[in-house]
Amino acid sequence: MKPDDRDIKWIEEPQLGLAGRMYLPLIFGGLTTTGKHLVGQKVTVSYPEEEPEIGNPLIYRGVHRLNKDDQGRVKCVACFLCATACPAHCIDIIGVESPWQDREKYPESFTIDELRCIYCGMCEEACPVDAIELTSLYNLTGRSREEMMFDKEKLLSVYDATKDKEPMKSAALGGTV
Repeated sequence: MKPDDRDIKWIEEPQLGLAGRMYLPLIFGGLTTTGKHLVGQKVTVSYPEEEPEIGNPLIYRGVHRLNKDDQGRVKCVACFLCATACPAHCIDIIGVESPWQDREKYPESFTIDELRCIYCGMCEEACPVDAIELTSLYNLTGRSREEMMFDKEKLLSVYDATKDKEPMKSAALGGTV
């Protein structure tokens, strides 16, 4: 590339005025932003002394649950779409032939590694029968890795604990239960 090439457009460096050289407008702009944040609404909560407010539990992504159908059976049809869609590969399903006429398979084993999960909601989006959902339970603790492996019974117990407070999202969003 030659300096006298016609395709090159040379740009002159702009000359800064007194305010630009002193950085005072930028400093005052930063102090103004800081002052607005000091006067605004506080977001920090002293957990566990204060419980945080979850504005809309329908869009919060907390602990998983397996939903049950009208007859009290697990809604999952062992299609493996949630395990396929999971970017963290934390869902493990073993499907067996179903004893019921309305589905081909159901999960004999359904396990989610809650420590590996990134709570993205892809499993919830991929499920064609709305069998898996993320609840608004946020205080998930365990003393060992084994306690954080949620099997089918534990996921169904989360459903029993949250079904009255949080109905299935598909029903709340206009879908069928």
